[in-house]
Amino acid sequence: MNLLNNLSLKPYNTFGIDATARFFSAFSSLDELKGLLVFQAQQKLQRLVLGGGSNVLFIKDVDGIVLKNELKGIKLVKEDDRHYYVKAAAGENWHRFVMHCIENNYAGIENLSLIPGNVGASPMQNIGAYGVEIKDVFESLEALHAESHSIQTFSADDCAFGYRESVFKKQYRNRYIILGVTFRLNKQPVFNTAYGAIEQELEKMNITQLSIQAISQAVINIRSSKLPDPAKTGNAGSFFKNPVIAVAHYEILKQANPAMPHFAVDEGHVKIPAAWLIEQCGWKGFREGDAGVHIHQPLVLVNYGGATGDGIYALSEKIISSVKNRFGIELEREVNIISI
Repeated sequence: MNLLNNLSLKPYNTFGIDATARFFSAFSSLDELKGLLVFQAQQKLQRLVLGGGSNVLFIKDVDGIVLKNELKGIKLVKEDDRHYYVKAAAGENWHRFVMHCIENNYAGIENLSLIPGNVGASPMQNIGAYGVEIKDVFESLEALHAESHSIQTFSADDCAFGYRESVFKKQYRNRYIILGVTFRLNKQPVFNTAYGAIEQELEKMNITQLSIQAISQAVINIRSSKLPDPAKTGNAGSFFKNPVIAVAHYEILKQANPAMPHFAVDEGHVKIPAAWLIEQCGWKGFREGDAGVHIHQPLVLVNYGGATGDGIYALSEKIISSVKNRFGIELEREVNIISI
C-alpha cells in the first residue's frame, strides 16, 4: 500500500483545481483496494474514489483519503449470434476502450468517442452523446461493497438509469466501488447519425460507405472543434444538464422566445438545451479572473489556469440564478461537487 500525505490533486482532475488530499493512494488490484478500505475504516476517514477526474469540481481540500482507481483489463467474455459481451475494468480510460472496440468491430459505442473519464464512471453517470447512452449497451457491472467487501453484480434494472443518473449517484453513493463493466455490443452495427452535426461532418469527410470507424471519427472531429482540450484548458465537459420542463411551461416561454429549441421527451415534457439558455443570458465567453464560460460552448465552464474550485462554483451559481430569473428554469449541475 503506497500511501501519500498532503498530495496535490491538480494532476488528477481535468479542471486542474489545486486541492490537497490528506491521504492519497492508487489501487490496481482488488487486494490493494480492500487493504485501503481497512485503513480508511480504522482511521475513520472520509473516502473519495477517483477515476479519470473528468466530472468533478473540488471546492475545498479533501480531509480524508482519495483512492485512485487504476484497475485495468479488457476482455471478450462471451458472444452470441447478435452480440459481443465485452468486459472492461473500471480504471480503463473510456476513449481508449471505445477505440479498442472499434478496432475489433464491436459496434454500439462509436457515438461516445472522445468522452473524457474512465470506464467505471460511465454507468454512474449514464454517460451519453449524439443519441446514444450507456444504458443502451449496458449488460452488467461488478461492484465492491465498501464496508462488507462483498462483490455484487448489478443489472441494468438494478442501476435504475436516468438522464445522467444511476443508483450510484444517489442511493448507493459512496457505498459501492465499481470494479468492472460488461457491455453488450453489436455484431451488425446500427448506425446513429441523426443527432447533432454527424451527417454534415460525414459529408465533409466525403464518407460514402457508413462504418463505425467513420462515425467515431466524425464525432471526434465535432467534439474537438467545439470543446476545449482539458490538457490545455481546465474543464469537465458539460457542466449542466439539459433541463426537462412541462410542455405548458415551454409554450409560455415560446411566446417571448419563438426560436427556443426543444426536443420532445414524452407527451407532457420537453428538453431545452442548457447551452441555449446560458447563451441567451449573455454568459457565452464570459470570464471572471481565471474562471470562465467557453467561447464556443456555453455549457462548458473553464479554468484558464489559476481558478479555484470556489471560483468556478460561484460562477455556476450566477449562471443558475440568471437562467432561473429569465426563464423560470433551474439548471442542475452535471459535474459532481466535492466538498469533503
